[in-house]
Amino acid sequence: SLVKNPEMRLTKLLTVASFAFCLASLCQCRYTPDWASLDSRPLPAWYDQSKIGIFIHWGVFSVPSYHSEWFWWYWQGTDKQKDVVNFMKQNYPPGFTYADFAPKFKATFFNPDQWAELFDSAGAKYVVFTSKHHEGYCNWDTAYSFNWNSKQVGPNRDLVADLAAAIRKRPGLRFGLYHSLYEWFNPLYQNDQRSQFKTRDFVLSKTMPELYELVNRFKPDVVWSDGDWDAPAEYWNSTGFLAWLYNDSPVNDSVVTNDRWGKGVMCNHGGYYTCQDRYNPGILQPHKWENCMTLDKLSWGYRRDARLADYLTPQELLSTLATTISCGGNLLVNVGPTADGTIDPVMEERLRQLGSWLRTNGDAVYNSTPWTRQNDTATSGVWYTQRAGSVYAFLLTWPANDRLLLGSVAMATNVTLLGHPKRPAFSATPKGLSVALPSLDGTGLRWAWVLRLDGVKPPKTAERPRIFEPMPNREFDRL
Repeated sequence: SLVKNPEMRLTKLLTVASFAFCLASLCQCRYTPDWASLDSRPLPAWYDQSKIGIFIHWGVFSVPSYHSEWFWWYWQGTDKQKDVVNFMKQNYPPGFTYADFAPKFKATFFNPDQWAELFDSAGAKYVVFTSKHHEGYCNWDTAYSFNWNSKQVGPNRDLVADLAAAIRKRPGLRFGLYHSLYEWFNPLYQNDQRSQFKTRDFVLSKTMPELYELVNRFKPDVVWSDGDWDAPAEYWNSTGFLAWLYNDSPVNDSVVTNDRWGKGVMCNHGGYYTCQDRYNPGILQPHKWENCMTLDKLSWGYRRDARLADYLTPQELLSTLATTISCGGNLLVNVGPTADGTIDPVMEERLRQLGSWLRTNGDAVYNSTPWTRQNDTATSGVWYTQRAGSVYAFLLTWPANDRLLLGSVAMATNVTLLGHPKRPAFSATPKGLSVALPSLDGTGLRWAWVLRLDGVKPPKTAERPRIFEPMPNREFDRL
């Protein structure tokens, strides 16, 4: 019968409408295995808020620790490097194989709690650990890599499990995993490659089962894919995996992914974009991105022959941070531990220096967003972020005579030099905001400096900021 009470009738209609809306909402949250659907998934907010992560490249390549983590390929692959070939001839007997390095990967001094303390002290908010690099060696106790994993040969322990447990003891840290889709010398992959990827034996029996195992066992908040570039996403079934990851995996609400899921996919599809190693475009990007970079300028893995000049200085590291986050990126800082499981003292020092700087200047970094201007129009080496109504100006060089002109700021009601007891004097000029900076003597402030600007008014018209020219990407800068 008809409901005679209009109010009751309206209530029932609203109930039905709400139920229908809930069903529709549930349907919208189910992602289908195609890029249009997968790319519509919002990036979990924690990732953009975090800004800084730690990348760890560790594996059998840490034993020879020469040239880079691509050592095996440069020794016996199709892209041989003369210095690597000669290194093996001069230091190892004939018949020595790459697999013979694995028993020497002992991780004798690996203390995951010490690593976690270091990364936490560095101010990082997430850690991405190599579960498997292109050599195929797995850093966990896996059912899909017999006698080529850390539990069965080398350390005789599950390195992923040990580090995950240590990281999760730290409330401010999230745990993520890097995984290479392909393996240089795996016969199954080579057979698929010879078929022009019409067969998929490697995917079905090896690399995809590994990914599902990693996610189900370790529940990473980051799945950082790599080694995808030879074959299309259809070969890898990347969209099928990502649909499961976003819909039904144990981390479906929190997980973030990158863009390395098949030939032509990078910088076009996926969660956040990486576009290339050391990607640092210097201008605001329309899509969330990450600058994965290394403390060792020449390698992602540990190198025994690295010199001090090969490592980023604190100033270079902070410059990279400022130019990255001002344009909307996250910074993923790579370290390469030794085969014994220690982190080189120079790398440790850089991370602790980063952390000490962030304890003073972190308000300009965490939870920040790009401002209307990314870098200043009048003074080079000045980059901007904003947070909670304040604008932050990163000074990568200290100005001559302690005088600074900010061409991108017409006026402010208050200026603070973070970590300094005295407030700078400032005034509006036709060319922008003029700031008289206090002396740094006795403050301990160094490497890079941050001004907090409140009540900011940008100029009505402003010159286009100079485009930052990042460090060129070298041929050997491959993960």
